Amino acid sequence: MTPAITLVQGDITGQRADAIVNAANSSLLGGGGVDGAIHRRGGPAILEECRALRASRYGKGLATGLAVATTAGELDARWVIHTVGPVWSAREDRSELLASCYRESLRVADELGARTVAFPAISTGVYRWPMDDAARIALTTVRGTPTHVEEARFVLFDSRAYEAFAREAEAGSQSG
Repeated sequence: MTPAITLVQGDITGQRADAIVNAANSSLLGGGGVDGAIHRRGGPAILEECRALRASRYGKGLATGLAVATTAGELDARWVIHTVGPVWSAREDRSELLASCYRESLRVADELGARTVAFPAISTGVYRWPMDDAARIALTTVRGTPTHVEEARFVLFDSRAYEAFAREAEAGSQSG
C-alpha cells in the first residue's frame, strides 16, 4: 500500500508519530541539526541504545543508506529510526543512497509495526543535498516503496524546504 503523504512545516522533535526518522551521522552518537535536536529532546535513553548498537552490531558505525531503530526516549513517539544520508556530490550521483534511506526507514517501520512515520528532509542540511532534488527523491521513493505505513509525514524545518516538498508533492500527484 502507498502511505498518505503529509507535509508539515516545523520541528520534527515536536511531532507525535509511531516513529520519527533521524537524519543521523554514522557514529549514531548524536551530532548537529536534526540528529542533535532528536538526541537533546529525546533524552539519554536514545544515546544509551545507540551506544549499545555501536558495541554490538555497528562497531564501525551505521553505513550510509541503512536504518536502525531505538527507543524514542522522551519524544512523543515509540521509536526513532536512525538513517545515515549521503553527502551530496557534484561529481558522483549518490541518489540511490538517499533513496535507500527512505526505503530502509520504511522497512524498519514495517518491522516495528509503525503506522505513522515522521521524516526530515534527509541530507539537506550540512550534507548540502539540493532541496528540490531531495524532495523529488524522498517523495518518489516513499510513494514507490511497498509498506504498511499509513502516513508518511515530512516535517520540514523552514518555508524553503516546505515549498520544495509541496511543489514536488503537487507534481507527483498530477503525474501519478
